[in-house]
Amino acid sequence: MLLRPRDLADRMSAPQRPETFTLPIEAARLKAREILNRIPQAGYTTVVENWRQLPDGQIEFTMRHLPTPD
Repeated sequence: MLLRPRDLADRMSAPQRPETFTLPIEAARLKAREILNRIPQAGYTTVVENWRQLPDGQIEFTMRHLPTPD
């Protein structure tokens, strides 16, 4: 499928909506794996953008859906 430069520019400038989760470690692993294993939307890839352990032992992580160059 051929795209005009304007189509590509519009898709690349679309607002990103990261999802942030705070869960216990095992639940965080399961949730991240669940999201990564979903069938990807056309033109997007899912990445874990941030993963950190909080002082209370929970894990905070952010998932983002980034446009892929096609």
